[in-house]
Amino acid sequence: MSKESRRREALVYHAKPQPGKIKIVPTKRYSTQRDLALAYSPGVAEPCLEIHKDKQNVYKYTTKGNLVAVISNGTAVLGLGDIGPEAAKPVMEGKGLLFKIFADIDGMDIELDTKDVDKFIETVKTIAPTFGGINLEDIKAPEAFEIERRLKEELDIPVMHDDQHGTAIISAAALLNALEIAGKKIDEVSIVVSGAGAAAVSCTRLYKAFGATSENIVMLDSRGVIRKDRESLSKEKEEFATHRKIDTLEEAMVNADVFIGLSIADIVSPEMLKSMASDPIVFAMANPDPEIAYDLAMDTRDDIIMATGRSDHPNQVNNVLGFPFIFRGALDVKATKINEEMKMAAVQALAELAKEPVPEQVNIAYGETRLTFSRDYIIPKPFDPRLIAKVPPAVAKAAIESGVAQDEITDWEKYEEELLQRLGNDNKVVRLLHNRAKTNPKKIVYPEADHLDVLKAAQIVHDEGIATPVLMGNREVIKELMHELDFNADVEIIDLREDQCHKRRDYYIDKYWKGRRRKGVTLYDAQKKLKERNIFAAMMVNEGDADGLISGYSRSYPTVVKPMFEVIGKAKNVSKVATMNLMITERGPMFLADTSINIDPSAKELAKIAQMTATTARMFGIEPVMAMLSYANFGSSSSEKATKVREAVNYLHKFYPDILVDGELQSDFALNKEMLQDKFPFSKLAGKKVNTLIFPNLDSANITYKLMKELNKADSIGPIMLGMNKPVHVLQLGASVDEIVNMTAVAVVDAQEKEKKAAVKL
Repeated sequence: MSKESRRREALVYHAKPQPGKIKIVPTKRYSTQRDLALAYSPGVAEPCLEIHKDKQNVYKYTTKGNLVAVISNGTAVLGLGDIGPEAAKPVMEGKGLLFKIFADIDGMDIELDTKDVDKFIETVKTIAPTFGGINLEDIKAPEAFEIERRLKEELDIPVMHDDQHGTAIISAAALLNALEIAGKKIDEVSIVVSGAGAAAVSCTRLYKAFGATSENIVMLDSRGVIRKDRESLSKEKEEFATHRKIDTLEEAMVNADVFIGLSIADIVSPEMLKSMASDPIVFAMANPDPEIAYDLAMDTRDDIIMATGRSDHPNQVNNVLGFPFIFRGALDVKATKINEEMKMAAVQALAELAKEPVPEQVNIAYGETRLTFSRDYIIPKPFDPRLIAKVPPAVAKAAIESGVAQDEITDWEKYEEELLQRLGNDNKVVRLLHNRAKTNPKKIVYPEADHLDVLKAAQIVHDEGIATPVLMGNREVIKELMHELDFNADVEIIDLREDQCHKRRDYYIDKYWKGRRRKGVTLYDAQKKLKERNIFAAMMVNEGDADGLISGYSRSYPTVVKPMFEVIGKAKNVSKVATMNLMITERGPMFLADTSINIDPSAKELAKIAQMTATTARMFGIEPVMAMLSYANFGSSSSEKATKVREAVNYLHKFYPDILVDGELQSDFALNKEMLQDKFPFSKLAGKKVNTLIFPNLDSANITYKLMKELNKADSIGPIMLGMNKPVHVLQLGASVDEIVNMTAVAVVDAQEKEKKAAVKL
């Protein structure tokens, strides 16, 4: 994607369908006059009086305990510098979004129009009673140091400047593990720190807290090595000034064990790397381009342990591993501050997590066979679902033990369960899906590429590295739309009217006819059929000229599905093809089947649909907990409709005991685990959180997923085809751009899975 296209996409993303990235949503009923009388006058007076009696009651009756202010004056925004408070607002809103999706914390952005330290501090102190915590962001040094120090001293809620401490915490965890792999001790290693800003100072202080010594540290700023004999040093720089008589980075790197880069791109040369000690640890964290390119560093030395700030290389030092979970732990014990003990506890929790077995969901997301503690895996991945259950408890325990917690947690197992429940509102499944697709992109053909939305989706999957698109349609229209979209990539375009397609079409005609001539298809029929885009595209997939196919945007579902059955056909040992929709709901991802094909499946067919759905759910890295739905509960009806579901469950229990499934079951019991536990404690699903629903017929499944989509605004990925011989997936008529992108990612992952199975057979 060109710079201008990326710019336009970013502006549209922030402007449409409504400006900004966050909004306020009511958490209480408000449908009746009684509700409103409780929400406001006169009912609201009662909690006001209780808080007046005891200020701590503000945590009981208001959002304070889950509300963090993200505060900036816009003086040091990302790589943009001093751009002012209004221009900083999109970044602060983005930080609020990250708080919510990773730790279920409500982040409210506040931009202050002042560079005066005293005014800034006084303003924050004045508004502090509203919040449970303060996240300072993008404030330039040295003012940032004083602002944070004074606010921590003068407020009784946790305050953290993430630009300083976020990078410090994550990099310290990575450093501890890198040193363990290298067989070195932190109190003995020589450390070079390139950069002397807020993050560099905080990092170095934290390394010292873990045992690094001042005499083994050399820090550099834009003028070179910070030495004791330099005049007019700031308080922070004086803290890390060295007695060594050296001036340059090149000199400092000789025999150094560790390089910490928080400066600018490309200042480290291969020669400098070669001059370092054995098993050098290099954290080149300048963004977007590191102090030395990852590939260059790895080519220079084969004993290097390297981390960067980038997601496209191993060992990404990403602040999102820290700040959401640190504040989560602090808020949950009503900590009065975030102290060194809490930060060190977060470091140790992250370091330890990297050594534990990695969930298959994470391996799948990052396209790894098995991530294990090693030079290429020294810190957890940002999408690791264990982070929320590992880091906040460590932080909360440290707060309690260090005496800054106002509440104590006694049942830690229950607390961890509550933390994991919060992930239900943070649906990472789409990001995981896209991530996995990017690990091994496949060639996907779009037979309707002369439609604007389809082409927009193809541009996104190309630019994001999800797939290699093949565009099929009217070449002139496609080219015109590509120009309009600033889609300048060199992608394959197929126009079936053009002479250059004749040779390939003749080959497909021959293949198609020979495969179906004993089923009533004449050569003339084959010639006619191969003029249809969907048939041609399906033949491309059949013959290995494409890895997958996405169609159905402009035509009804049955008219697109039928030729796929004819050309692609069912996979081996599959009796019935089915479809499944993945619904992204507030309770987490939900799999629904069969949503589009089988009108009234038999008991055995229903069982097979359930089995294929379970397999596909696991493809997403999610272990299915499956309810077979009916209007009846466990034999309460002897009607044929209920009996069919019961028989399907029995079949699954007998032949697929590895699937956690039960029924027949009404939908409210399936979705309310407490109600199910109370009434049917014998059920295999009792006390479990169901994430997969198998419907008794097409009516119920199709109606349900579309109701969820329209009434609850749940995002839908699907219908995902189950049981096809090749990765072909059919969209719903008029699918959105996002739906097409998501279905493309599904097709890519489907192709990856089929490729793996084929390799195993060989």
